[in-house]
Amino acid sequence: MSTAVVVDSPGSHRLVEHTPRRPQAGEALVRVHAVGICGSDREVYQGNRPEGYVRYPLTPGHEWSGTVEAVGAGVPESLVGRKVVGEGFRNCQVCHRCHAGETTLCTDGYEETGFTQPGAMAATLTLPARLLHVLPEDADLTAAALLEPAACIAAAALKANARPGERVAVVGTGTLGMFAVQFLRAASPAELLVVGTRRDREELSRHFGATDFRTKDQELPDDVDVVIETAGSADAARLSAGLLRRGGRLVLTGIPAPGAEGLDPTDLVVRQLEVHTVFGAPPDAWSHAVRVFGAGLLDPVPLVTHELPLAEFSQAIELVGAGDPKVGKVLLRP
Repeated sequence: MSTAVVVDSPGSHRLVEHTPRRPQAGEALVRVHAVGICGSDREVYQGNRPEGYVRYPLTPGHEWSGTVEAVGAGVPESLVGRKVVGEGFRNCQVCHRCHAGETTLCTDGYEETGFTQPGAMAATLTLPARLLHVLPEDADLTAAALLEPAACIAAAALKANARPGERVAVVGTGTLGMFAVQFLRAASPAELLVVGTRRDREELSRHFGATDFRTKDQELPDDVDVVIETAGSADAARLSAGLLRRGGRLVLTGIPAPGAEGLDPTDLVVRQLEVHTVFGAPPDAWSHAVRVFGAGLLDPVPLVTHELPLAEFSQAIELVGAGDPKVGKVLLRP
């Protein structure tokens, strides 16, 4: 029997029988191979997702990979059988922001797979075919399930615009941080520093291309050209700004708790820092992530530490929030 996870309300979920929804015009039906769990899925389950950014009852799952099984009218039949990943934001495609390619800023309101629309913690997922990105035929679908967080960091890398020979740094050593290391390494930096809180992440950071690793209580430079912050705290944002030279470029991807004190605007202006932020990934970032992955420049596999069946959703949620340093990326297999 095909199954799906349904979170009826905060703290309450069940495993239900799943019937694939036949794709309508412009849609595709995907057989889900694997789906990742991140902190936002835990927020959905606990009920502390911001108002307007979740709709119950809900099948979660916004990080996924799979194979197209069927398509609706107006969608090329050549998609059937192809390995794919898909964008989460259900943008309107008509507003001025969508036409500019900034689909995460769609003015028609927020809709996203796994938060307000049915997600991939099910045997199949039916979604607009325009959101799909086709993978190489030999792609590892388990690795590809991590391409959603990779796409978010691809958005950061594009905004950072790191050039060969520059000194670059990453603050944060979770999944996003390790992807940031890989994207920045591909830009051929002169130096690539990783700043974290756990020494046990040094080996993995260096495996992905870091040339230096320091904890935040060690002496840190103040002349870095580019910093990507992934830690999601106000302290991390301030530390990241402090690493930069005058005129340096900072990209913030972490989301601190509401009300956190931010960067010092005087410092930003006096040192003429260039600051960007990322929330989700627009199509160009997804395309960039898929191409870099296809070229073999991204290696998500070492980040995966647990693969569980869909029926063990509650255990997976507990693993993600346990704070155990041995827990990396947790995947569910429908």
